[in-house]
Amino acid sequence: MRVHDWDRRLYEALREALKRPFVWGEHDCATWAFDLRAALQGAASPADLWRGRYRTALGGARILRKLGWESLEAGGRDLMGDPLEDVRLAHRGDLVLSGAPEAFGVVIGSEVACIGVKGLEFTPLKDARLAWRT
Repeated sequence: MRVHDWDRRLYEALREALKRPFVWGEHDCATWAFDLRAALQGAASPADLWRGRYRTALGGARILRKLGWESLEAGGRDLMGDPLEDVRLAHRGDLVLSGAPEAFGVVIGSEVACIGVKGLEFTPLKDARLAWRT
């Protein structure tokens, strides 16, 4: 369940993400998306499981395996359960997993915001593979 001011928190997270550079294990797609999900719910972030434990894409893949996940999708399913039947059912603030390259992001309307190597990036929601409610 979301906190009462979740929409303000979402806006602030997007604004702050615009200012921060991409950093593996600190400000990357999974760390940002799960921190944001936690903020919208007023909960602890599961990103604490991997935060600061890798500095490269290869290191991130190693951490996934150490956590028992063969992919970001497996991690998403483990942390959030079964995804929605159709990504078109996702609402603003819900988490999604996009395809190539695989990345977590948050729905902000008809688009998804995610942290990429160039910073905050936007892709069409219709291009997301999976979605979970927050």
